[in-house]
Amino acid sequence: MRMILAGLLAVSAAAVSFAAAAETQSYSKAVQQFCREDYKKYCGEYGLETSGLRSCMDRNGNSLSKSCVQALVRDGQVSQAEVNRRKH
Repeated sequence: MRMILAGLLAVSAAAVSFAAAAETQSYSKAVQQFCREDYKKYCGEYGLETSGLRSCMDRNGNSLSKSCVQALVRDGQVSQAEVNRRKH
């Protein structure tokens, strides 16, 4: 979502700019923990660590849980500035 994610993330996520993150970059334990339910709910059809997942998390960023978005920000998957921008 950088993102959920992501990613996860992002993220909000985040709506988050997951697509900008490198596909080979792995998610931290915090992102795995806090974004697990968001992943299942919004993007479960995508494989982990794929550009499709990052894109999905980015599209669903505004729906991601606050804890997931925070984990994505801490992990560097998305910037706080991007999260703030999308809130408006």
